[in-house]
Amino acid sequence: MTSERRRLHPRKQPRQARAELTRQRILTAAAQVFAEHGYAAGTTNRIAERARISIGSLYQYYPNKDAILLELVSRHLDAGITATRLSTQAELPRSIEEILRVFVRTAIENHREDPQLLRVMFEQAPRSPELLAKIERQERDLVAFARDLLDQHPEVTVADTETAARLVVSTVELVVHQQIGAPSPIDLDRLEHELVAMLTRYLTAG
Repeated sequence: MTSERRRLHPRKQPRQARAELTRQRILTAAAQVFAEHGYAAGTTNRIAERARISIGSLYQYYPNKDAILLELVSRHLDAGITATRLSTQAELPRSIEEILRVFVRTAIENHREDPQLLRVMFEQAPRSPELLAKIERQERDLVAFARDLLDQHPEVTVADTETAARLVVSTVELVVHQQIGAPSPIDLDRLEHELVAMLTRYLTAG
């Protein structure tokens, strides 16, 4: 493992319940500290103090705050993958508009918890090879699912369903992520309504 990869990897993989609890306390504290203070001021000392552990104990688990932030991003992605998988396994509505609403709403729910933390994760998290591979796998799976859905749905009139699937997946993810994480707040019900309307018109314009 290179020095750069070591710098971004957790140092200690918990094997006991107590150790896993400590790691979870560190991550919870880090999410709160980054949300309240931002990335630059979100120091490991602040994180350790919020987690009520010594700085030495924190360093047993993570070498620096970049590794902690990267873990938060990875868990955020995992939560999104799980939520999307549950949505795809459920019985979907019949109309393309309501199908799009399911996926837009799922994306919004996965991003709405703390806009400030979302902004820190989006702007400051290092892009490790593992994280980039996870993002690529998630996008590839979603695009494949979206294309199958577009190919089979009678309301869809767009000709190039491969490109359309890529556009729909990336638009939902990027717009929701960017708008919820923006400095000025946005009404989430309005965001859902307008994004669903825009994508529906694109897919069914004829």
